[in-house]
Amino acid sequence: MFKTIDWPASCEIRAVIKFLNARNVRPCEIYRQISENCGENAMNEGMVRKWVRMFNEGRENAHDEERSGRPSLITEELVRALSKKFVPIGDSRFLICQ
Repeated sequence: MFKTIDWPASCEIRAVIKFLNARNVRPCEIYRQISENCGENAMNEGMVRKWVRMFNEGRENAHDEERSGRPSLITEELVRALSKKFVPIGDSRFLICQ
């Protein structure tokens, strides 16, 4: 029996998919091997098929794409406005100005 891998990183699983796909292993067999070694919840079969398709279409990188994420709601202007409204008067005490 193989050793199991607890909590593998997503990029590690995708690297395994890329490797096995390059060796012409079918997606259902890739899924079976990943589930056997990393557990049932590591990645579902649909995602394995999606990554196989992307690698077949020419994707090289197994890492996540850079995303902008959620924009910050705190701006310099907001910080200046709040620092005028709340004046520190001691340890964790503030005076609220109108």
